Amino acid sequence: MVALLTIVGILVAVFVGFNIGGSSTGVAFGPAVGSRLVRKTTAGALFVGFGFLGAWTVGRNVIATMSSDIVPAIQFTPVASVVVLFFTGASLLISNLYGVPASTSMTAVGAIVGLGLASGTLNQALMFVILSAWLVAPLTCFLIGVVVGRYIYPYLDRYVAFTTFSLHLVQLDRSGTVPRPYLNSNASPKDVVGSLSVVVIGCYMAFSAGASNAANAVAPLVGAGGSLTVDQGVLLAVFAFGLGSFTIARRTLETVGDDITKLPILASLIVSIVGGTVITILSVFGIPASLAVSTTSTIIGLGWGRASRATALAELATPTPERPEFEMATGALVTSRAEDAPTGPTIGDIAREEEVPEVPDEVPEVPDVGAEGPADLDERSLFNPAAAKRIVAMWVLTPTLAVAASYPAFVLIL
Repeated sequence: MVALLTIVGILVAVFVGFNIGGSSTGVAFGPAVGSRLVRKTTAGALFVGFGFLGAWTVGRNVIATMSSDIVPAIQFTPVASVVVLFFTGASLLISNLYGVPASTSMTAVGAIVGLGLASGTLNQALMFVILSAWLVAPLTCFLIGVVVGRYIYPYLDRYVAFTTFSLHLVQLDRSGTVPRPYLNSNASPKDVVGSLSVVVIGCYMAFSAGASNAANAVAPLVGAGGSLTVDQGVLLAVFAFGLGSFTIARRTLETVGDDITKLPILASLIVSIVGGTVITILSVFGIPASLAVSTTSTIIGLGWGRASRATALAELATPTPERPEFEMATGALVTSRAEDAPTGPTIGDIAREEEVPEVPDEVPEVPDVGAEGPADLDERSLFNPAAAKRIVAMWVLTPTLAVAASYPAFVLIL
């Protein structure tokens, strides 16, 4: 019976890792594939490689926290492990059904909390730290996004450009016996540097995803049941990531995903750097946290900050009848240049092979903070307030439901 439950647990863990690999590969390498810098197969290989590096290094700290610190490792019997993984997999299903980037990490922790409450072994001090991190991390990402969007992004957007290619950046000369790689003839040195930055940051996102998500797939199996060692757990998680990266991720990379298609490449890189760095820091300290939550919070903050640039801080704090309370509209990321200086291409534009307008030789000055910006500032929207509320509600709801559902299940089992 124990052996059967172990096999079931491993299969469920592979299912969880399979879905994580499929979705995270698109998030990490969507910009690079959409810009034709790397192929989908290359993106999958890079994600697996750097995801393994993140899981094998700082990811061990998160596995240790989720497998033995929130509740004692002895509580992870084969049955308990399967139940925790079941609720983790269910969170992925809910997230996909509602189209909201719900946190697999938060839901997995919620199921473990249910186990701790039912067994009376929950480490309350550690949970206070984790809950505090869940509040501080997205708030930090949001505030960084606001500052960058309001004060820095317009200047970066004005002078940092990303070239798109009708063919991939790296081509293969197959005329000889051994294929010889060479750079696209249309690529200038500036294009190569910009292109490499997109790929490098994609690899960094893969590292962060591996560090934070490996525990979601295998932590319960690394508990006291002795089903897997930490090394075996990491290898199993990365194997499952790879299955997702080379299968279902191909469709995600092809469509480039609704969550990022409207983001300019520059904005997506800023989001990746901020969200990935926050999650990597938390992973170093062994705190499970959500990469999706951090990146989404950065997107909202970046767009809010950009859209609020034309309004002074004093006016934002004191709405008047002539100027109603400011509403968040992240379409400002897309229409951030002056009308005669079009913004850089969005990932969706490239994926749909739409013609990208050229940036004029003479770029107008960036308007000062508080000055009127482009007239079409809010025509396109990435996130509206209603959508943001729905996303935040799902972030709170999914781990809460995991606790509420897993607690009675563990009461019956234990």
